[in-house]
Amino acid sequence: MNKEINELYSNYKKGLDSRRKFIKKLAIITGSSAAAMALLPVLEYNETRAADLPEQEPDLITEFIKYPAETGEMRAFLARPKKGGKFPAVIVIHENRGLVPHIQDVTKRMAKEGFLSIAPDALSPLGGTPEDISNVGEMFKKLDNDKTIKNFVAAVKYLKTNPLSTGKVGCTGFCWGGGMTNQVAVNSPDLDAAVPYYGMQPSPADVEKIKAPIMAHYAGNDERIDAGIPVFEEALKKYKKDYKIFIYEGAGHAFNNDSNPERYNEQAAKLAWGRTIAFFKEKLKS
Repeated sequence: MNKEINELYSNYKKGLDSRRKFIKKLAIITGSSAAAMALLPVLEYNETRAADLPEQEPDLITEFIKYPAETGEMRAFLARPKKGGKFPAVIVIHENRGLVPHIQDVTKRMAKEGFLSIAPDALSPLGGTPEDISNVGEMFKKLDNDKTIKNFVAAVKYLKTNPLSTGKVGCTGFCWGGGMTNQVAVNSPDLDAAVPYYGMQPSPADVEKIKAPIMAHYAGNDERIDAGIPVFEEALKKYKKDYKIFIYEGAGHAFNNDSNPERYNEQAAKLAWGRTIAFFKEKLKS
């Protein structure tokens, strides 16, 4: 595409030119208003396609995929090592902000550790995570909780049979995604490992259904979530589950989110991540 046209379109999208002024300038370049109007859908299509192509890294293959689920097709970000045949798989579940760039980055970090990693977009039934997430909380309120859990359980099934997967599947998630990771563990007997980060715990009665080993990470300064730890651990012991619980003193809720300087705790995040990777390698690669 002509560089001058791309720059003109970029200025228009940034609000530097009105639509009328943009079309007028484009008509001068293309030779007529008709030619300008014919080119506009092409420019818009290219912009949409570019936004849907993740930034590539030399050692990874990344892409957006869709998999069948309870509410229809779920959109997900996928990352995997460029070298190798089959990989153990890990589902990464986002916070209550949606499938934002930070979670895509976490998914790539997981792939760099040798996993086939996908991050489903919980908001897929509502059109997906919007570019402007200032009101995304209202979208989460519209989700059907039971169907949302089934959508993530479907990701386990998808990865179990994916030709790039060894058939071993783990799941991790943060905040809202940590609670959802617990629900995936409850509702998916095929899950091989679960690592919830500061997530709402399942009901004690549901703990009996968990088959996967659990590694749960909590912040020391997270009163609301931490209040559920004793009952959760009591149930894990009662039903003789394979589990580990770590509490990071001095850290607050969402301490792993390095895109949020106010919450990020580097020491806690690195320690928890190291433990998470070691746990997944033990449970999924052995």
